[in-house]
Amino acid sequence: MMVRKAAVAVVGVLAAMLATAAPVSAQVYGQPVPWQMNFQHAATPTMAEVINFHTFLTWLITAISVFVLALLLYIMWRFNAKANPVPSKNTHNTVLEVVWTVIPVAILVIMAIPSFRLLYKMDVIPDAAKVREWYPDVNVAGTLDIKATGVQWNWSYEYPNERIKFDAFCSNCFPGDPVSPTSPRLLETDNHVVVPINTLVRVLLGAQDVIHAWAMPAFGVKQDAVPGRANQTWFIAIREGTFFGQCSELCGQGHGFMPITVEVVSKARYDQWVGSKRAEIETKSGVKFAAN
Repeated sequence: MMVRKAAVAVVGVLAAMLATAAPVSAQVYGQPVPWQMNFQHAATPTMAEVINFHTFLTWLITAISVFVLALLLYIMWRFNAKANPVPSKNTHNTVLEVVWTVIPVAILVIMAIPSFRLLYKMDVIPDAAKVREWYPDVNVAGTLDIKATGVQWNWSYEYPNERIKFDAFCSNCFPGDPVSPTSPRLLETDNHVVVPINTLVRVLLGAQDVIHAWAMPAFGVKQDAVPGRANQTWFIAIREGTFFGQCSELCGQGHGFMPITVEVVSKARYDQWVGSKRAEIETKSGVKFAAN
C-alpha cells in the first residue's frame, strides 16, 4: 500500500511539473524559459530529428527502467527469506543468460542505427541536392557562407560573398543594461547574424586565441572553434524569428559574455539588411563597394 501511494505521488508531481512547463515553453520561441524541461522548439529539420530521436530514447529507457523495477520488486517479494527459507543452489541458466545478452545487444543496435544516421547528417556539410534528398519537404532557396571567429570575449563575423564584416558583443551583460522578453540578459548582441529562411547556411569556424564553441540550441548546432584550425557546421532555418545561443566551451573569465544572436528573415528583408550593412560600412570607412 505504501509503495502504491508513493508511486501515485511521484506520478502526480511529474504530471504537475510537465503541465506547468508546457505552456511556458510554448510562449517563447528561440530562447530558454524558466522551468523549461525540454528542448527549445526546432527551427531546423536537423533539430527536429534530434528531438524525435530524444523522444524515442526517452520512451525506450522508460520502458526498460519500468521493466527492471518490476522485476526487482517481484524478486524481493518472491524470494525474500520469509517466503523462500531454503535458497536455491542453481548457479546458472544457459537459456536465460543467452536471452539477457541478446536482448540488450538488439536494443543497442536499434538505438545505434538512427543515431549514426543523425550524426552523419549533422557532421557532413551537404549541398542543396543532398538537403532535398534528406528533407524532401524543405524548399532550399539558395546557399550562404558565413565565417565566425571566436575572440576573448566576442564573435567576429564575415560574409565573404556579400563583403560584409562586423563584430558582435554582448549588449546587456551588466547591471543597468536594457532587458526585455525579446532581449534576454546575457543572450542579446549589438549586431545580429542575419540569414534568409530556407537557405543552406555553411558556417566556417575559427578562433583567434583559445578554443570557443558556436552553439545555437534551436538549430541543433554546436561546433568548436579552434585556433589554427578551420571547423565547419551548417544549418537551414525553416522558421523566421530571432534565436539565441552562447559560446559553449569554457574560454576564460568572460566566457559567459559571448552570446550569439541569429535573426532568420525573408529573402527580401535579407537583401535590405545587406544593403543597409554595406551603406554602414561605406559611411564608416569612406570606401564604396563596387557594383556586382
